[in-house]
Amino acid sequence: MFVSAKGMYYTTDEGQEVLDGVSGMWCVNAGHGREPITEAIRAQAGQMDYATAFQMGHPLAFELATRLTTLLPGDLDHVFFANSGSEAVDTALKIALAYHRARGEGTRTRFIGRERGYHGVGFGGTAVGGIVNNRKQFGNMLGGVDHLPHTHNLEKNAFSRGQPTWGAELADDLEKLVALHDASTIAAVIVEPMAGSTGVLSPTGWLSRPAARDLHPARYPADFR
Repeated sequence: MFVSAKGMYYTTDEGQEVLDGVSGMWCVNAGHGREPITEAIRAQAGQMDYATAFQMGHPLAFELATRLTTLLPGDLDHVFFANSGSEAVDTALKIALAYHRARGEGTRTRFIGRERGYHGVGFGGTAVGGIVNNRKQFGNMLGGVDHLPHTHNLEKNAFSRGQPTWGAELADDLEKLVALHDASTIAAVIVEPMAGSTGVLSPTGWLSRPAARDLHPARYPADFR
């Protein structure tokens, strides 16, 4: 039973310090009880604690979104804030479906996740996730979901200096799934670049394979993004 926290440590109700080795659940990476963060929260709560996002907003939300877009790669220039990772994933899945329907491609309804991937505890995130114990109690959940194989391979990943050099060939499994279902049915592919909930699983280079589109456009159809 934790009663307080400071820096990297929790304090139990018996006064024992416990190292927070996972930063809460990867959400307090700057540490607990950081004064600048505490002061910012206190000041904002005193000015305005909340305004619904339905036709309303606050300038700081737009300022933060603008700053984030300068850090994002490519043409990612929009930010949608959510309350949790589970909500963010389910919202992302809905945005993908709505986006394709708005473009007149309402046949794009299939999602592809990855084995051992974790995408939250909502029905959508659990469906595209690949953790068996998180899925087996809840039936079919979201339909039209397929999964890529995970990247955990002790024989090939062991003793790697940095990211393992093998694994780019795993991208071929994505091509096989696209061919199986047809690209016109795929709404989105969702993966964790660095999986954490089932052990730290590195991407092993396969996420960089789509960069080969420029060299091999025939292998990567323009209608699949």
